[in-house]
Amino acid sequence: MRAVVQRVKHASVEVEGKSVAEIGHGMMVLVGFLEDDDSKVYAYMLDKIVNLRIFEDEADKMNLSVKDVQGEILFVPNFTLYGDCRKGRRPSYSGAAKPDTARQIFQSFMAIAKDKYPKIQQGIFQADMKVTLLNDGPVTLLIDSEKAF
Repeated sequence: MRAVVQRVKHASVEVEGKSVAEIGHGMMVLVGFLEDDDSKVYAYMLDKIVNLRIFEDEADKMNLSVKDVQGEILFVPNFTLYGDCRKGRRPSYSGAAKPDTARQIFQSFMAIAKDKYPKIQQGIFQADMKVTLLNDGPVTLLIDSEKAF
């Protein structure tokens, strides 16, 4: 699993001109999946994301997590995170989980995420989403489960 975490002032997702998710201060997280991602990977990634200390404390040091600041999280499924651009000019997505598998993984991941932290919104899997955000900082980080195990 791969996640691009962005600290935001606000973020939203529209599908076909309709708002499907919107958050205020918190994180917008793009997530991509591999075929073999499982509950061990979900737990690792959620723990990292929810406890990542990227929000300032009273001394302006990044010492606080999204939980500490009672922020929100918007998860947006994005298979292009596994785009391989090493050869040619057109990315290959062969490393990403196939759509049916990725959909199941995303649904399982979101169920666990909402149990772990209640202030969560989500984009729509395989939809043509229009994502808007105001990156705060900017603070943008990449978390990759393949580098953890």
